[in-house]
Amino acid sequence: MIVAVFPGQGSQTPGFLSPWLELEGARERLEVFSDHAQVDLVAAGTEWDADDIRDTSVAQPLIVAASLLSWGALGERTSVTPSGVAGHSVGELAALAAAGVLSPDDAMRLVGIRGRAMADAAAVEDSGMSAVVGGDQESVVARLAELGLTPANYNGGGQIVAAGGLGALAALAEQPVAGTRVIPLQVAGAFHTSFMAPAVETLRDAAVETDAFDPQLTLWTNSDGSIVDNGRRALDLLVGQVASPVRWDLCMEGFAQAGVSGIIEFSPAGTLVGLAKRALRGVPSVAVKTPDDLDAAAALLSEGNA
Repeated sequence: MIVAVFPGQGSQTPGFLSPWLELEGARERLEVFSDHAQVDLVAAGTEWDADDIRDTSVAQPLIVAASLLSWGALGERTSVTPSGVAGHSVGELAALAAAGVLSPDDAMRLVGIRGRAMADAAAVEDSGMSAVVGGDQESVVARLAELGLTPANYNGGGQIVAAGGLGALAALAEQPVAGTRVIPLQVAGAFHTSFMAPAVETLRDAAVETDAFDPQLTLWTNSDGSIVDNGRRALDLLVGQVASPVRWDLCMEGFAQAGVSGIIEFSPAGTLVGLAKRALRGVPSVAVKTPDDLDAAAALLSEGNA
């Protein structure tokens, strides 16, 4: 089984969409996505600087648009498709579109709403996120509880992302758990925590008005790493996950249980393949960062389908 994975916020870099615009029809498709998300994705992905594309209301649509653009490009390169899909955090919207739960246009409309709502929620109180790499998981979680922080992302491969007030994050960095490194993340708020409760309500109102179809591919949820076969439930879980922890560790456990034989990460790729190399040792992977990587992805699909 080959699994397609779609990255979350923080994977974007200035100018990363430029090579994708060289593909026929790519600019036109991004312009349509821009209309649905209410963000100029062409400018954001080619001209804007790191601070501009760090803005949550920009970053989230930009990442999902890039994922869908690269997913479509691979589909034009080969008739073989991955058997399963999963997305990390906002990447779940791309995964739902790839699985046929949402139309690409609806995914872009919802990610625009999600990004703006989460940016608004983050502006209410100063908060942030830091990656905690290494150490014993129980000890890390206990330390976060002492500081009033939330383990917002269980990323697997020895990484947990802590989220909460900036003062508590600073205290964690000053006195980290033994054997860990604390790395501040360039995000605007404490995502996947109670800080995001207002954004959940906004997104839920939009999701109720959106058509959701049962997935055509195996679909894992960030909620608990389980497989979801009902489209409406998949969308409901995605909505609630805005204020709940991302269990990417459990998603990868699900991949292993399903006998995954390869992983393809779509643009802006690299982060999830890196986690998989530590948690799913020996499983071949391809990070589709530019169109030059599409042939390698197509080859992995062909091998996995042989």
